[in-house]
Amino acid sequence: MAIYAFKGLDKKGNEIKGSITSDSLSTAKQKARAQGIMLMEIKERKAENKKGASFSFGSGVSVDDLALMTRQLATLLKAKIQIVEALTALIDQTENEKLKLTLSEVRQKVNEGTSLARAMADYPKIFDHIYVNMVEAGESSGTLELVLLRLADFTESQVKLKTKVKGALMYPTIMMTIAFTLFMIIFIFVIPKITKMFAKKKMALPFLTEVCIAISNFLINYWYIVVASPFVLFLLFRKWISTASGKSKWDAIVLKIPTAGKIVAMINIARFTSTLATLLTSGVPILTSLNIVKNLISNVHMQKAVELSRINVAEGSNLAGPLVSSGHFPPMVTHMISLGEKSGELEPMLKIVAENYQEQVDSKLSGLTSILEPIMIIVMGLGVGIVVFAVIMPMMQLNSIK
Repeated sequence: MAIYAFKGLDKKGNEIKGSITSDSLSTAKQKARAQGIMLMEIKERKAENKKGASFSFGSGVSVDDLALMTRQLATLLKAKIQIVEALTALIDQTENEKLKLTLSEVRQKVNEGTSLARAMADYPKIFDHIYVNMVEAGESSGTLELVLLRLADFTESQVKLKTKVKGALMYPTIMMTIAFTLFMIIFIFVIPKITKMFAKKKMALPFLTEVCIAISNFLINYWYIVVASPFVLFLLFRKWISTASGKSKWDAIVLKIPTAGKIVAMINIARFTSTLATLLTSGVPILTSLNIVKNLISNVHMQKAVELSRINVAEGSNLAGPLVSSGHFPPMVTHMISLGEKSGELEPMLKIVAENYQEQVDSKLSGLTSILEPIMIIVMGLGVGIVVFAVIMPMMQLNSIK
């Protein structure tokens, strides 16, 4: 079955647009006529996220929509509904148009004999490597509904983590924006008016006042440099970290930053352990799992440690060794992984570590936000206080002269 978009006239002569799910174009036309629609145009809609598609911003499918669809599919399969029928039901329930189109094409491929994992693999912007590999493992082991439930849980947990990180960064970003706007107003509009008054009196100004006037003159005359500088610096920074050496140096610096470096390491450890536990529990082979997990780690130095662990495992050695020698994974993490390997309980150990570190990340992010609030207020207060003092000092001198 496919989705056909149409444009036509209803019984009252009003132009309408919509879509019809049907096996063929002729059947879609019959359905439209049965609804009293005079067709002007009808054509099959295609998903836009296939491999090799032209560049686009994002997939058009939110992680929440994907998690909900995954959970619904798991529920339908658990109820012993055939995969094609389950996908048909999902298409009717899904509100997101891009996901609806993609599911329609996936269902068509599955109906033609392609496995669900291979059908989904054609849409990497929606179904990533983790998703496809877990679905493939579920199909091969006969536990697809259980794997899909784990996938839904995993997707939702990743969304929560990203939301918490964004929430922690939101306050300082807003405060910095307000501070920048406030200082721009003071230096561009307020100080020039006061400067004219001082210039008429031809009085000697304190050093701090002269500095503020110099800054004000620079902003008025070269405002475009101030506006363009952040964008230029950002682009140069992006270009630098896009190189292997630049990325390596920056990631090393990040790990050494007090508090922030520890949080970055914790986030990567939580992502590494939770994803690896989910993949292994779902039946994905350990070498494939480590290769997938490696690409989810943002820090190249921690990523290299995981790659060395994968090579170690491929050669018949242990997983924990390279993680220990890298120095980026705390002893508690490596000890639990080593203990899990020896006892044959690696997945439960990884889950314990993941839960522990996710709690630590939550605690650290909450603590960071509470620390940043007073610091930002104090910094803004000091900045405004210095500017006000620089303006008041010559005014006091002016009053004393009078």
